This record gives sequence, structure tokens and C-alpha cells, in this order.
Amino acid sequence: MHHPNVTDYLRQHIRTVPDWPAPGVQFRDITPLLQNPQVFRVLIDAFVQRYMERALRPDVVAGLDARGFILGSVVAYELGLGFVPIRKKGKLPFTTVEETYELEYGSATVELHADAVKPGDRVLLIDDLIATGGTMMAGKKLLEKLGASVMEGAAIVDLPELGGSARLRASGLPLFTLVDFSGH
Repeated sequence: MHHPNVTDYLRQHIRTVPDWPAPGVQFRDITPLLQNPQVFRVLIDAFVQRYMERALRPDVVAGLDARGFILGSVVAYELGLGFVPIRKKGKLPFTTVEETYELEYGSATVELHADAVKPGDRVLLIDDLIATGGTMMAGKKLLEKLGASVMEGAAIVDLPELGGSARLRASGLPLFTLVDFSGH
């Protein structure tokens, strides 16, 4: 497990913005973690240390649009692995597979290039935050459509009360998160 001091250190640098994007929402803003070079390094290292272990080492890192790109590409680079973006629909130029998932209001679709992963690849799937888990679940299904297996889902922040992490674990996906915000 990660060092509790790392958790506390990172938590101090996550900004909570009340009533954004809607009244009553406590938005957990991770941009301060990225802005400070020392904090950014601690953050990335927490993931890199974990996935350097032989048993947990993926073949490829996939990141979810858009903040998962920031984390995932740096983690992949540090591990000496390739990076694959899972994008919002309409952004990828080549042949894609797609997955639609429900949002609070309406639905969203994510896409992945059909040649992004190979059957049997062990994939680490990264995003900044797990809320309802919808995006990560859709990403997992996309990767599985191409025959890859998602060995773990990783994020900086878990919002356990929104039920996403429980739902993802129930689907058989192990999760690794660094900070959880229960309640407010």
C-alpha cells in the first residue's frame, strides 16, 4: 500500500471548489498537484513505484480523456511503456471501437483505436478521479473488446460515496487510488 504521508501530502494540494459545476457539488481540483514540480513528482512516483513491481507491471498504459492523459503518459514514459489514449467520440482519425455509457443526464461515448492494444495485453487504466465509475467502466469494456485485460484501474482521487469504486471492484477490476474524499 502507499505511504500514508504521501496521501496526506497529496491531499493538502488538492483544491476543493464548492458549488462547481453546479450548486452543492464539491469539486476536487487536481491542477495544484500538477503545478508544483515537487508535488507532481511525488504524485507520479507513487504510481511508478507500484507498477515497477514485476507482478504489477503492465504491458501498456491507457489514459482516459482528458486528465488521464496527463498522468498516464508520464507514468508510461517513466515505466518505459507505450501510452494509449481513450478519447471522447469523434477525436480519433483511424478505425475505432466505441463504448457508450450513461451519465446523470444523457450519455457519453468513448473511443479507442482498433490497433491500440493487442489480445493478451495487460493494461493499466488511469484517470484522475473515480466518481460514478462510468468512464472507467467504459474504458475497461473497450480494452476488453480488443482482447486486452485491464489488470488495474488507477486514479489520484476516489469519491467512494458516488459508488463508482464499489461498482468497478464488483465488476472484477482491482483499483489503486491515493486519496479518498468521503463526505465533505
